[in-house]
Amino acid sequence: MPTYTYRCGGCKKEFDVFVLGQGKKVKCPVCGSENLERVFKPFKIAGSEKSSKCSSCSSSSGGAKPT
Repeated sequence: MPTYTYRCGGCKKEFDVFVLGQGKKVKCPVCGSENLERVFKPFKIAGSEKSSKCSSCSSSSGGAKPT
């Protein structure tokens, strides 16, 4: 079930909506406006953050060195 983040054009409030199907009118829960802009946010994948316990992670931030 996808979750979308919207920003209201009236009150500027951001909120998340669980979308069950197409055609549903989304309204701002604060002011009731339908003047909304969908906000795209990056998502995290479990285990994607570096950890100091990771034996294969490099402590340098240089990456590959040019030749």
